[in-house]
Amino acid sequence: MVIQTDATNVKPQKPDRKFLLSEMLGAKVFLGEKKIGSLSDIMIVETGKLPEVRNFVITRPFGDPSLLIPWECMVTLEPKKLVIGVDDLKKFENSPPEDAILLRDHILDKKVLDTEDAEVEVVYDIRLVERNAKLYVTEVDTSKATRLRRLGFGFMSGVLAPKEDPKDSGSISWMYIQPLPSHISSFKGDVKLKVLKETLADIHPVDLADILEELDHDQRVMVFTSLDHEQASDTLEEIEPQVQRDIISSLSTEKVVRLINDMTPGQAADVLAVLPTVDAQIILDALNKDTAKKIQSIVSKQEEKVLHYTTQKILKFSPDTTVEYVQNDYPRHARDKDVIMYIYVVGEGDTLLGVIDLKELLQADDRALLKDIMVENVITLNTESTLKEASQSFARYDFRAIPVTDCKNRLMGVIPYRDVMNLTHHFVE
Repeated sequence: MVIQTDATNVKPQKPDRKFLLSEMLGAKVFLGEKKIGSLSDIMIVETGKLPEVRNFVITRPFGDPSLLIPWECMVTLEPKKLVIGVDDLKKFENSPPEDAILLRDHILDKKVLDTEDAEVEVVYDIRLVERNAKLYVTEVDTSKATRLRRLGFGFMSGVLAPKEDPKDSGSISWMYIQPLPSHISSFKGDVKLKVLKETLADIHPVDLADILEELDHDQRVMVFTSLDHEQASDTLEEIEPQVQRDIISSLSTEKVVRLINDMTPGQAADVLAVLPTVDAQIILDALNKDTAKKIQSIVSKQEEKVLHYTTQKILKFSPDTTVEYVQNDYPRHARDKDVIMYIYVVGEGDTLLGVIDLKELLQADDRALLKDIMVENVITLNTESTLKEASQSFARYDFRAIPVTDCKNRLMGVIPYRDVMNLTHHFVE
């Protein structure tokens, strides 16, 4: 899937930044150059796979009220120093609401219980990651080395703490943690797990894929290699391409070949298509010749450009065209067109401005202009998009056709659903 943008304006994605809660607590907080207090807690909300940091609780000296600073107001975030950017501190003088989830008060130093309420470990630290301009909680740390570090004996952890089992890093992904009570102010209990790590074999591959995508590289490989052969193969198919590459790069060719052999050629092609050509070829060379030939055929087809499959027989109108004009003569406008369920609104030089579903057109006021009812945030493919990307977009958005635009957002054509999803390569086994 590709949302059309001007390639010259695409900003490189910043690398993830990782933090430990224990190292952040007590950090000095500044407004510009002036110190205003220290970080006493972090407030999160559980919005998806990982909890998102919403506010920082700042304690101030001299009896001044505490501050609740939103993540968006954070200018500098370092383990020992936070700089905020606000106009008036009084606007942020507040205490966390009763239903707030606080990492220090409600999670840190809590016991971690399994699904049968048996004690597993204690949360000695909490890991966070800054990713795509947001701050998330990724896992809780229950390792003995972390406990010693918290006590000030980190330099002796290698001596005082026994060697940890390589299969148990002491970190538990937040994906394993049960949702916390909605009335958190009355929560005096312990943190519970959704599943034990030992019960990975019982988790559906789709759910396992979600978990693996949120782990760091070492944890990801550790969990994946602990799966049995069949589950590993099924899970690999469900993982997003970037993570597939990360996992496959850490496995031996023999291991990858065994996993590929358990897949259909179409599924195998999806996995190999994300690898560098050289790496994919090494795996293909190690496969049965007939299987490799089928997979290679599918991979090659998937990489074909969508531009070759577009049609120009579509409904295009200027933004100042009235709904009445299109409705009244719709049969004539639609005659001999390949795509008739969408109306594409274009400007000078065929620049794509918006799209209108036929249903929306029929329900609109006759006197309205197309620019008043069109959807401006159009999902598109670009001229370099592949058939595989097109099929992923159709599967994700359930559209019946998707426009293809160039780097200047000019409409180059439209690719219908049937021309991608009914291709032989999509179903070859």
